Amino acid sequence: MNFQQLRSVREAARRGFNLTEVANALFTSQPGVSRQIRELEEELGVVIFERNGKRLTGLTAPGKGILKIVERLLVEAENLRNASAEYAAQDSGTLTVAVTHTQARYALPEAVQAFRTAFPNVRIALQQSAPEHIAELVLSGRADIGIATEGLSAFPELVSFPCYRWSHLVVVPEGHELLSKTPLRIEDLATYPIITYDVGFTGRGHIDSAFVEAGIAPDVALTAMDSDVIKQYVALGMGVGIVASMAFDHGRDKGLRAIGASHLFAPNVTRLALRRGAYLRDYAYHFIERFAPKVTRDEIEKALLPMGEAA
Repeated sequence: MNFQQLRSVREAARRGFNLTEVANALFTSQPGVSRQIRELEEELGVVIFERNGKRLTGLTAPGKGILKIVERLLVEAENLRNASAEYAAQDSGTLTVAVTHTQARYALPEAVQAFRTAFPNVRIALQQSAPEHIAELVLSGRADIGIATEGLSAFPELVSFPCYRWSHLVVVPEGHELLSKTPLRIEDLATYPIITYDVGFTGRGHIDSAFVEAGIAPDVALTAMDSDVIKQYVALGMGVGIVASMAFDHGRDKGLRAIGASHLFAPNVTRLALRRGAYLRDYAYHFIERFAPKVTRDEIEKALLPMGEAA
C-alpha cells in the first residue's frame, strides 16, 4: 500500500470516476491510475469501485467505507508534513488562500499587510477563483484557507466561520435619474439594463431572489466576476450596476454615484473555510485572527476535529 494508490482512489471519487481527470490531477497517466487502483484492491482483497467494462461507474458498498479511511489517512499524512515543517521553521513557509476577486481586492489587503509585517518570512499565495473551485482547492489541500460569500457552507468536509456581513449598492453615473428615487424601488431598477456579478459570485443569489420575489424578470445585460469591470461598464452608460458595498469608494470611483440597496437585497455573509481534520501552521491562525478577529483559535481547533471527535 502506498500514498499514490490512496490518492488515486480519493481523486477518482472526487472527479466523478473520470480517470482522465484523475490522471491530470495527479500528473500521471490514465493506465497508471488504473494500475494503482487495481493493485490496492488486490492487496486489500476488496473491490472498491463498480465498473462497466474498463470504466469506473461508482463506489461499491465496501468502497464507500474504505474511501472515508483513505481520506483520513491522506489528511493525517499532510498534517504530519505540516507539523514537521512547523517545528523545523516556525515563522517561514507559504500560506495559500483561495479567495474570490472581490474579497482579494477589497477585503483582504489590510489583513495581508498586517500579517506580512508580523511574518515577513511567510509568503502569501492568493488563488482567485469561483466559490465552488475555492472549496475544491481547500478540500484537496492545495489551499490552506478559503474565503468567499457563497457556497462554502454547503460542503460537510469543510468547516466554515462567518467573518462579516455586507450589503449591495446600486451604482449609476452622476446625474442618473435613479438618484432622485427615494426610496429606491426594485421596480425602478428593472427599467434599466442591469450589470452585476456572474451567477454564484458575490451575493448574486440574493440579487436574483429579490427580483423573483417581486415577480420581475430584469434585463441582465452584462455580468462579470470583477467589481471594477462592472463599474467600468456602468461608467460607459451601458446600464445600472449592482456591486458589493466594499467595492465602491467615493473618492476613487470618479463620475459614479452609489445608492444604498440594503432594503432591496438580503444581507450577505463572507465566510472563511478550512478542511475538517487539517493541521494549521501557527501563522495561519494569526492570519485568520487579522482577517476575522471574532473567530477564535479555540473555536477553530474544536471545529477542525474529524466528525465524531468534537465531543
